[in-house]
Amino acid sequence: MEERLAQIAREIAEKKQRRTKSAAGRSSGSKKRPKTTKSRKPVCLLTCIKPNNLESEKAKFMKSGFTYNPQFQYDYPLRSDVWARYNRASSALLPQALSIMKRVLERYGNYEKFEWATGGKPLSKTQLWNTVKRYLEKEGFYGEVVVNISNNLISRAAMTINGGRPTLSIRESAAKKLWVEGLLRHEIGTHHLRFHNNRQQIWHNSKMRRQLGLKPANPTEEGLASIHSVLLRKDPSLWRSAILYYTVHKASQMSFCELFENLGQYMDDPEVRWDYCLRTKRGQSDTSKPGCFCKDQVYLTGILALLERRHTLDFHLLCTMGKVSYEDLEMLQPHYNPARTKIPSFMEDLAEYRAMLDHIVKVNGLEEWFTDGPATADNLNEGDGDK
Repeated sequence: MEERLAQIAREIAEKKQRRTKSAAGRSSGSKKRPKTTKSRKPVCLLTCIKPNNLESEKAKFMKSGFTYNPQFQYDYPLRSDVWARYNRASSALLPQALSIMKRVLERYGNYEKFEWATGGKPLSKTQLWNTVKRYLEKEGFYGEVVVNISNNLISRAAMTINGGRPTLSIRESAAKKLWVEGLLRHEIGTHHLRFHNNRQQIWHNSKMRRQLGLKPANPTEEGLASIHSVLLRKDPSLWRSAILYYTVHKASQMSFCELFENLGQYMDDPEVRWDYCLRTKRGQSDTSKPGCFCKDQVYLTGILALLERRHTLDFHLLCTMGKVSYEDLEMLQPHYNPARTKIPSFMEDLAEYRAMLDHIVKVNGLEEWFTDGPATADNLNEGDGDK
């Protein structure tokens, strides 16, 4: 594999030289090629699964007393084969998810009390912007990331590339005083930082990833980001990742209305339940049928895989190598380029970072689910459940 990586690196260098010579030849008097009609650019998956009649269907659902199953329409409907790939729920980690949720409810009584105690008051748009600005400055990304604050989002926040520029979108109504730093560690301190580091590596494009046989970045990517969401909280309960895993599993068996009613045992607020149902039913047109968008299960899957290996994984490499699975670190390490890579500020002291991971494991009662309690080198040989 090392010889193969070295060969690929040489091929990249040779291609760059040929492109440079070719460009020089064209600029020295060759005729321009006739323009061809451009094909439509690929549409982001999250754009494809966002209903264009969301507000009207939500109004019908609420007015019906939660008995109407929304009929969603899409500007860019997913092909049936693509939808089939995402309409596959797992129950492998359901016991762990239920255990995490149970511990939260035992401490707080219900979700609303948990949110108030751990999330705090909502932030104004000005307060939110100032918090985002300070965080971008701290991590060295101010001026590099476009910030979009609005309520036109299904998720609480998302990092995307718009017009070639990294863009952080935040749903204003979801910004809580005590949660917003975790949100920024998730989106900027993990997703964008790994994106930045990934651009420094030879495996930064999909063609090279295929040639190297790299595993998908998820569930490692979202697992790491979700850990960072709760890392510095006084109560680092993994409620959201657990309830998302549970909701996907139930959505695969239930209609929208049935799922909404089922979630009532964990949360009362209709708006909160609507959000969870929408996340797992998006992409589907007729929500009276069982079906799910299963991506939300990657959070808990990735979290548990990383926490089980928290004493042996090189988390600095996991960040600086970019968008790679923890399973590929050893194979890629000899050809890793550390130049211009960054480590998030909250991970600089690795011993302190691991201690915070231990605290997350303890608070969520995860010791019993790992092979031998705390992670050991032997645990690294185990597989990872659902991808």
